Amino acid sequence: MRESWRWFGPNDPVSLDDIRQTGATDIVSALHDVPIGAVWPREAIAAHKALIEDGSNARAPLHWTVVESIPVHDDIKCAAAGHHQYVDAWIATLENLAAEGITTICYNFMPVIDWTRTDLKYRLPSGAFALRFDQDQFAAFDLFILKRDNAQLDYTTAEIDRAEREFQSMTAANIAELTRTIIAGLPGKMTEAYSLEDFRTALARYDGIDHATLRSNLHSFLARVTPHAEKAGVRLAIHPDDPPWDMFGLPRIICTADDLDKLFADIPSPANGMTLCVGTYGSRPDNDLPQMADRYADRIFFAHLRGVTRDPENQRSFFEASHLDSDVDMVAIIAQLLDNEAAGQSEIFIRPDHGHLMLDDVHHPTNPGYSAIGRMKGLAEIRGVIRALAVR
Repeated sequence: MRESWRWFGPNDPVSLDDIRQTGATDIVSALHDVPIGAVWPREAIAAHKALIEDGSNARAPLHWTVVESIPVHDDIKCAAAGHHQYVDAWIATLENLAAEGITTICYNFMPVIDWTRTDLKYRLPSGAFALRFDQDQFAAFDLFILKRDNAQLDYTTAEIDRAEREFQSMTAANIAELTRTIIAGLPGKMTEAYSLEDFRTALARYDGIDHATLRSNLHSFLARVTPHAEKAGVRLAIHPDDPPWDMFGLPRIICTADDLDKLFADIPSPANGMTLCVGTYGSRPDNDLPQMADRYADRIFFAHLRGVTRDPENQRSFFEASHLDSDVDMVAIIAQLLDNEAAGQSEIFIRPDHGHLMLDDVHHPTNPGYSAIGRMKGLAEIRGVIRALAVR
């Protein structure tokens, strides 16, 4: 396994020299300043790579080996008129990356929104902070703040009652903070902030697009892309939808093993693979992560090793747990990934994901989920498991 670390570029509060001190050797990054749908110029890729791989002053070498992510334009997801120009741009970016030796690409196909949480600073009993998704708060936003048309059809009477009580307990400041958290963009600026009205407009673009249609649009996209990926030696690693269920009336189609079976059956190209995001898939109790690590051994090109703890009262609520102390058996998953590599499968890039905000980082600016100390703790735990399992 290759230990990697996500870096958001020169403005990331965690510097490359900080990353060197963690012992990670590989960088997961992207050109966050290029507009969605535009081609990443080869010269800009080369400059970003040179910045990462500058080995002057006898510093420990780093290598930009994984892209996370090339955003997929919503016109592609909707199959809107003229969307092929964005597919062509995506392919050109893939080819430019490959020309610079960067051949593992993580991406997702989530409509409108990327990963979603309701609390970016949930206090744990230890005093550290975690990311959290609370289903009742989410429903309160959907039903009573966004006031999405026909939203009540997606919830039971009991869920609506809980959401209304949650909403009634909120102050104006609570409402503003929840709104910012859900729709105001993500770390690295890979998506832009929405106003509530912009958000409603973006959701309306998907009226009439169901699971089958969105799945067909993904498969059509990959049918165009994978021949170019094969030719360039690129591995495509789709990230699951996070959280892995429908939201805001939008279909989500990379949530379960059944979804992956459909994807790989329809697009059998060896370039068509996956990111095993343990925390995302583990947000659903019906996903057996060790079994998935075995089942898709030849498709896992990248792994996000984090876990979540689900609320026993509401299985759609969870918080980001410590890397080795969650509702998933991380040791069993790592053991299976090591077995996959030993059996001759592709080398897997791994990274700690969504570390806790803790210790001195609490007092400094951070991208939510991407503090230095929390992720270093997670990487150290994962590294310990790998070293212990290596002597089995």
